[in-house]
Amino acid sequence: MRTLCSSTLIGEFFVIGFAALVAMKDPGLSTTAVWTVSGVAMLLCVLLCGMLTRPGGIALGWALQIALIASGLVVPTMYFMGAVFAALWWASVHFGRKVDEAKARFAAQAAEASGSAPADAA
Repeated sequence: MRTLCSSTLIGEFFVIGFAALVAMKDPGLSTTAVWTVSGVAMLLCVLLCGMLTRPGGIALGWALQIALIASGLVVPTMYFMGAVFAALWWASVHFGRKVDEAKARFAAQAAEASGSAPADAA
């Protein structure tokens, strides 16, 4: 799961940066505000890559997806991009968990076949 979710977050990192460049063209927004908000979101993307296996990591990822969709208020294209990344996030979590379960099942079968106890049982 970690690999799929991290890939999605790194993709979002770049999309947020490009959206910030578009938002800078809005005369009603200060450059400082745009880059502060975008910088925090980009930093969160990178930090979440390391927090995915900890409690609350996935929930923070969902919060980031909601914020990305909400950024469509400033850059309307982000409604679409946010929805696309929310779908990618769901797929990464859903299929990542299935892959993790399959890996654990294969490891248990291999341990049984070799006659040793599974690594998690120790």
